[in-house]
Amino acid sequence: MDRQVVKLTKVAFGYDKTRRVLEDIDLVVPEGKIVALMGRSGCGKTTILRLIGGVHRATAGTVEVFGEDIAALDADGLYRLRQRMGMLFQFGALFTDLSVYDNVAFPLRERTNLSERLIRDLVLMKLEAVGLRGARDMMPHELSGGMARRVALARGIALDPRLMMFDEPFTGLDPISLGTIGKLVRELNDALGASSIIVTHDVLESMQIVDYLYFISEGRVIASGTPDAIRASQDPFLRQFVHMEAQGAVPFHHPADDYRSEMLGAAAA
Repeated sequence: MDRQVVKLTKVAFGYDKTRRVLEDIDLVVPEGKIVALMGRSGCGKTTILRLIGGVHRATAGTVEVFGEDIAALDADGLYRLRQRMGMLFQFGALFTDLSVYDNVAFPLRERTNLSERLIRDLVLMKLEAVGLRGARDMMPHELSGGMARRVALARGIALDPRLMMFDEPFTGLDPISLGTIGKLVRELNDALGASSIIVTHDVLESMQIVDYLYFISEGRVIASGTPDAIRASQDPFLRQFVHMEAQGAVPFHHPADDYRSEMLGAAAA
């Protein structure tokens, strides 16, 4: 049985007593696997990443990472735990005043006592892994969107994390860059022996690289399974989401009065 790197049990979260964002979430991320969180915008996917990273604390239930209960950790314990995690933010979030080299070197300088010689070797290794060793002296404003995302990925794996979290890593990329990032996510996860969680709307690319998917709707897990199981599902919402159909379980039109009656009433007035 695969070791569980992340385990959420009956997790609920709300910013106040009246607005629950998540309710009764059960979710696991096995060691060495890539798990995707999918669902419509605002359904709570990114909030789950924040709970795993300890940015928020669950209102109810337990969030366990590497076997440790996030709620039981003090600031020092949480800091140590985060050293085993890597994060790729939406659009990369590079430091705009630092070169590509210094962006990737940043976590190594902040979290280790390594010499600059060793840091140099590690930075060049990570940049080589994402195909951008030759761009080490460039500034973020000189990079394309896809290149910036790859630099952010190199920075995210600088400390060889055991858990990588990706928040919409494919947003705004052209097809070539999207395919490149997807391929790198899979290859680097396997090479590091790490586990990964991807929050994404990109169905086609995700289905090619993930091992398991959870679909979130209105703060709850409504379905989960392997890519093959999800593709074969006859659930109306899943079919609409996976096949990108305008009409289905989620209607195209927002609720409104009868169209013809409203138009005829306006004409009569």
